[in-house]
Amino acid sequence: MESAELFAGCGGLAMGMARVGFRHTFLAEFNDDAVATVLHNKERGVEHVRDWPIERQDVREVDWKAHQTLELLSGGPPCQPFGIGGKKQGHKDHRDMWPEAIRAIREAKPRLFLFENVRNIAGPKFRSYLQWIVYSLERPSNLRKDGETQIQHALRLRSSRAKQEYRVSWQVVNAADYGAAQIRHRVLIFGLRSDVGVAPFDMSPTHSRDRLLWDQYVTGEYWKRHGLKKRKPSEQDAARVDALKKGDEPETLPWVTVRDAIAGLGEPNGKRNHVFQPGARVYPGHTGSPLDLPAKALKAGDHGVPGGENMMVKDDGTVRYFTTREAARLVGLPDDYEFPRSWSESMRQLGNAVPAQLGTAAGSWLLKLAAGEALPLELERRSA
Repeated sequence: MESAELFAGCGGLAMGMARVGFRHTFLAEFNDDAVATVLHNKERGVEHVRDWPIERQDVREVDWKAHQTLELLSGGPPCQPFGIGGKKQGHKDHRDMWPEAIRAIREAKPRLFLFENVRNIAGPKFRSYLQWIVYSLERPSNLRKDGETQIQHALRLRSSRAKQEYRVSWQVVNAADYGAAQIRHRVLIFGLRSDVGVAPFDMSPTHSRDRLLWDQYVTGEYWKRHGLKKRKPSEQDAARVDALKKGDEPETLPWVTVRDAIAGLGEPNGKRNHVFQPGARVYPGHTGSPLDLPAKALKAGDHGVPGGENMMVKDDGTVRYFTTREAARLVGLPDDYEFPRSWSESMRQLGNAVPAQLGTAAGSWLLKLAAGEALPLELERRSA
């Protein structure tokens, strides 16, 4: 299925979508270093990437009318205007590219679209802007008039009797619930063109903490798989484990842990982006990621990796930074996917990346919706 990607970054979402059959015929990314990373892997012939026609491209200069054969348009508009660590200027921030994402839908008219952003865009400060985004994606041809405020435009779109061009829904997800080895909360916005004849609804989690606790402390299968002695749950987990023992085995897959994700890599050896990075230390609020849970979300600051972030807590209690190779596994990129830039720049790219596992889950969900194969969660449970 022909697709295009806006704000492609180092390729996390694009990789996830490619794995379920979307064929990217155009990728746009403005950051030189991220483009260099994708081109490096394209030249090396990495699966899927070798076919990506990516170039440094300002999306504001793209004529999307030339891409009207698309089945899917996806991407993650820059999240810095809405992130909890930034200045939180929202639509007043010059980096806000949501109007360009909406223009892309208006001009390309794809059958399906998927956009993602930080969870904070669904919070109280930016909720009205998220509503404007959704209303605008439902009727992208209904443009904002001269002198009309964003709020006035949103109200007019909401009350419009004109037929919706797209059926749109959004949800907050945790990437760990869909197979990523990261606790990463994001907002996903799904859209299906009205002639598809399907209204989207929330996708169901495929992985769970409960199943991980079951495998760790009920059956012990998790420890056996890693060649470790069975351990006792923490005080925090003990009550939940006792409750699980009294019920049925969870039907989902277990959360993927850091230990699962980096299995087989061993300690940093200086090869293939698996290079030791000195300087990791613990301080309040920055205590690293335990091995037997999904990692805390990888972080990407404007000026490199924030101190104390992006590190693991080893079995002996010491901490060290994730190598680029380990972080790439947390993002779901294959081991032959290389990062030619510095550790700090590479971690910035990985910290901004959508986990490929989440992209795969969301892409698969969109295909099921379009084919009429997906069921609302309550009906799914009844039919199980």
